[in-house]
Amino acid sequence: MLVIVTYDVSTESSAGRKRLRRVAKACERIGQRVQKSVFECTVNEMQFEQLERELLAEIDVNQDNLRFYRITEPVELRVKQHGCFRSVDFEGPLVV
Repeated sequence: MLVIVTYDVSTESSAGRKRLRRVAKACERIGQRVQKSVFECTVNEMQFEQLERELLAEIDVNQDNLRFYRITEPVELRVKQHGCFRSVDFEGPLVV
């Protein structure tokens, strides 16, 4: 399944800046960054639950915002891209 992860972490304190880096690193391990605080992640149910638990452990629910959007199939009908950035199609042929 395709999951869009978005977050807004308060960076007014050094603890907030550390949280922001940890949230970004966790998202980078499983997905691809499509905007500064937006990631596309192709995961199964178990990976999704693990990512959600990891991110919830990092954020401060009183200061930060974390959102997950589960995109149902077929993805090509649900996601439209405009502009110069093109996401990687991990389901397509891999050219090295």
